[in-house]
Amino acid sequence: MSRAAALLAAIALLAPIAGCKRQNAYVAPPPPQVQVATALRQPVTPYLEVTGNTAAYNEVDLVARVSGFLQEIRYKDGAFAHRGDTLFVIEPAPYQAKLQQAEAALTAAQANATQTDAEYQRQAEMAKGQLAASQSAVDQARAQRDSNRATVLSDQAGVTLAATNVAYTQVNAPFDGVVTAHLMSVGELVGQNAPTKLATIVQLDPIYVTFNISEQDVLRVRATLRARGLTAADLGKVPVEVGLMTETDYPHTGTLDYASPVLDTQTGTLTARGVFPNADRALLPGFFVRVRVPMALSAGPALLVPETALGADQSGRYLLVVNKDDVVQQRTVTIGQQVGALRVIASGLQADDKVIIAGLERAIPGAKVAPQEAKISDAP
Repeated sequence: MSRAAALLAAIALLAPIAGCKRQNAYVAPPPPQVQVATALRQPVTPYLEVTGNTAAYNEVDLVARVSGFLQEIRYKDGAFAHRGDTLFVIEPAPYQAKLQQAEAALTAAQANATQTDAEYQRQAEMAKGQLAASQSAVDQARAQRDSNRATVLSDQAGVTLAATNVAYTQVNAPFDGVVTAHLMSVGELVGQNAPTKLATIVQLDPIYVTFNISEQDVLRVRATLRARGLTAADLGKVPVEVGLMTETDYPHTGTLDYASPVLDTQTGTLTARGVFPNADRALLPGFFVRVRVPMALSAGPALLVPETALGADQSGRYLLVVNKDDVVQQRTVTIGQQVGALRVIASGLQADDKVIIAGLERAIPGAKVAPQEAKISDAP
């Protein structure tokens, strides 16, 4: 057999073997699984949510209004004081002596005034009876009477001033509140050249919360007041709720107390204030707080989704939804207030849309997924 014939025979024998080899083909992986749920439909009261600060209802510096040595401190630093309680005593003896001098001078002036009144009456009667009294004597008696009467008025004012200074030797609490640590010690000279600050008293119950509202929110609040049939005089009927930074909700409830009559043109905001009962002193002046004010007469229907289902890009906030063909779509939405772990969706979402709430890292817009039905828990 020739070499060529042998080569052809070998190729013929190998051909069936080559025909039995399988061809490689790409098999697409199954679509990723995600959890989807329709938005929770639940009544929600819309709120205006801002931040603010607490402020004392009353706060006054206690000062020495007369000079002298500090004689007593009658309270314990940080103690609660009732209105009228004596907190500091400045040596009263010199001022009591001046009061006695003023009272003595007044008594003498009153005696002189009584004597000159009687003298004037005698001279006037004598002149009427054409006796020895001359008109000059009558005029002189009248002048002396009027002078002594003026002296009585002057000495009465002196007694009032002296009594006032005696009262100033006791520094009393002007209202119920907590008194700070004393700034001067017993034996120190106070009030020598100017009023000396001794301490500060702070009223904590009730307490104020101040906050600023944007111009847009001001218009919304005014519309809400009109819808309720309320005017600026009815601010006390508008509830306000407050929560501290360590609190998850708004456990402190008060009422709107004041709203500035003008808008600050530099910041575009309006200052408002609420007043809150604070018997347990849970709120202290200077706290940073979260504030919310109801913006509707009653709760209305709203769509809520978990806060974790929301994403953000340059166009704003968005949700990933699955259409009827199990293809992921990105929906730009407008969000509302937060309710527990859920967020109100104000616009951009339909009630029957299937929102991806878990497996977001596996969901790509335009790609298919394997949706697994889930349910969103009720909001608190």
